[in-house]
Amino acid sequence: MPDHVLITGGAGFIGSRLARRFFDAGHTVAVLDALIDQVHGPDPETTSPLLRSLDGIATVKRGTVTSTADLRDALTGATIVVHLAAETGTGQSMYEIDRYVDANVGGTAKLLDLLTNEPHSVRRMVIASSRSIYGEGAYATEDGRTVYPDHRRDEDMAAGDFDVHMPGEGPISMIPTAEDAKLHPSSVYGITKQMQESLIMMVGPAIGVEPVSLRYQNVYGPGQSLKNPYTGILSIFSTLIRQGKEINIFEDGLESRDFVYIDDVVEATFRAATVPQAAGGTFNVGSGVATTVMDVVAALFAAFGTKVPTRVSGNYRLGDIRHNVADTTALREVLEFEPSTSFGDGVSQFVEWVLSEPVEGDTYERSLKEMASRNLLK
Repeated sequence: MPDHVLITGGAGFIGSRLARRFFDAGHTVAVLDALIDQVHGPDPETTSPLLRSLDGIATVKRGTVTSTADLRDALTGATIVVHLAAETGTGQSMYEIDRYVDANVGGTAKLLDLLTNEPHSVRRMVIASSRSIYGEGAYATEDGRTVYPDHRRDEDMAAGDFDVHMPGEGPISMIPTAEDAKLHPSSVYGITKQMQESLIMMVGPAIGVEPVSLRYQNVYGPGQSLKNPYTGILSIFSTLIRQGKEINIFEDGLESRDFVYIDDVVEATFRAATVPQAAGGTFNVGSGVATTVMDVVAALFAAFGTKVPTRVSGNYRLGDIRHNVADTTALREVLEFEPSTSFGDGVSQFVEWVLSEPVEGDTYERSLKEMASRNLLK
């Protein structure tokens, strides 16, 4: 039976591809998106390929989840809601606190308030949560116990010690973080994602809506914004390489992330929205592989076939975590899905797309200055 799917934030990097996936499967798709300049440029109709990719695929309404009227209109007829709309920059969230809380928490509250108090046809809601809610994530002690360290201290990192420590323990080692891990985000962004997830997972069952939470890891791939300086290091470093500029590698370059390719994220999200066994579940969506920043730089140099100067500066941002890798057992066993795109293959496809795009202006340096002026970048 075809569904009527509403994707909030559906003109973005993930949402636009997800809209195509639902459309190809025979579903009707509606999109609500604020089309902000930071993602889509000043004139989205002409400056946003992501928006144009929805032509003939989805009905697009320009509006915001912070508007009850916009949400009410967009929800008409919807049977599935995929809630992607959110402000997404970890660093930026530390100094644009009101905007992040208003969009992420306030928008989710408005959405749930409408579903609670007005007639609707929604039966399932998928929330795009984030690995950021785990903070530093899971570590193993020397004797094999799992522990969840607190955030790294400014004074340690200022002294060049970027590792994660736990009082009373010897050396600890990062291990994959499972969905039952302690939640203790280290940024405003992470706090808002935890609140979004908690609201939907708690309110949904009370109003007859099946909730599903997806904790996305570091999503990358063709279509990722090259203009938005908060979108991730693959886009940032790619722009620097094309400009022939030096890459400033923060900390010691050995910090790691779980990079997951866009096509794998879209398929996992589609399954979360459509398969019966997903109802009520929480799932990490990642590759299950940790990749260091130094590995990212090497992969990009190989894919571009060129190098630029690099500098391991020891700079660091407050709110950043040291390592991250997802335990994807639930994704495999419950959703019966396993990401299949290796980091090497994904970077090659990403760079091939990047080379077809215009070289963007340098907004990254401006974003760093904004953080440094607020004592968030050291």
